Amino acid sequence: MAFRTFTDSEGRDWQVYDVTPPADERRRYDRRATPDAVEPERRESDDRRLTVGRVSRLAAAAPEGWLCFQLGEERRRLSPIPKEWTRAGDRELEEYSRIARPAPTTSVNAESPDARQR
Repeated sequence: MAFRTFTDSEGRDWQVYDVTPPADERRRYDRRATPDAVEPERRESDDRRLTVGRVSRLAAAAPEGWLCFQLGEERRRLSPIPKEWTRAGDRELEEYSRIARPAPTTSVNAESPDARQR
């Protein structure tokens, strides 16, 4: 994973990094859209919670990955990853951040099912 910081035209410091899903999470098809598709065989040890979660859905939508822009709690995603983004200047990175889509923030609170299982 490559990591950069840049300062935008308003003087705010952003962090930007690339996210590339592991090869086993990159679906070659959308099983909901192709009824005749054959789903890969599951092993007994596969944990469905790990393979059907947010990262897998993102990996299906952007199998080659995305750039994540972060400023405090604000996060944005840009896919596909622009070539040579690691060499881009601050203005170019700022432009990428402007066209990136807002990413939902996630947090686990004490009342969520995930928190209760721990």
